[in-house]
Amino acid sequence: MSQTVDRALSILPLLAEGPADLGRVADRLGVHKSTALRLLRTLHQHGLVHRQSDQRYRLGARLFALAQEAMESLDVREIAHPHLLSLGEQCGHTVHLAVHEDDEVLYIDKVDSRYPVRMYSRIGKPVAITVAAVAKLLLADLTEAERRAIAQRLDYPMYTARSTPNAAAFLKELATVREQGWAADLGGHEESINCVAAPIRGADGRVVAAMSVSAPNVVVTADELLALLPLVRRIADAISDEFSGRNPVKDPV
Repeated sequence: MSQTVDRALSILPLLAEGPADLGRVADRLGVHKSTALRLLRTLHQHGLVHRQSDQRYRLGARLFALAQEAMESLDVREIAHPHLLSLGEQCGHTVHLAVHEDDEVLYIDKVDSRYPVRMYSRIGKPVAITVAAVAKLLLADLTEAERRAIAQRLDYPMYTARSTPNAAAFLKELATVREQGWAADLGGHEESINCVAAPIRGADGRVVAAMSVSAPNVVVTADELLALLPLVRRIADAISDEFSGRNPVKDPV
């Protein structure tokens, strides 16, 4: 039975390459055509493959519907949380997870620093959208038209001398973040707080969330925090792989 299931599932990656006839399926599986036909008929009955008029088989609509349902049921916070804990244990600083919803960027998870100096951010609270590293990543992934529309309707409070002053500067920053694939807030919201962030991507490559590490400069300098960027990006990539299904579930990095 397990061999039959294995063979049936092996047909799906083949058809993902494009329509294939019975002979090609049989050859790929290393089985007789009658065996391949039985497997294809079973998959067809469940809507996972479709037989075309030219007698070739392709992936069925039911497979795409199942994939969509699975993606919609995924909880990025649930998947990311063990990785955030691991990152917090490794670096000792505050770790955040954020998403973009209804023109706001919200924290949906947080791991507190091990140090006495704590950040006052809260889960469910909007971030300072024009300066926060997670916000830059999430907005940078939007289309150019969407970025421009959002930039024009935002206010630009000068939290510090390093805050983003206007829409033109904000769009320029988003372009840089989009190109480099990471973001930072070095004293833009609070003079004493620095932050680096990396994106979490779904199966389509779009940014679905952003994670960050933040620390006061009395604990680490901005340069020392930036040195953590490879670790932050590696863990963000691990979350992306698990969320998108590109790799099987592994222990947190």
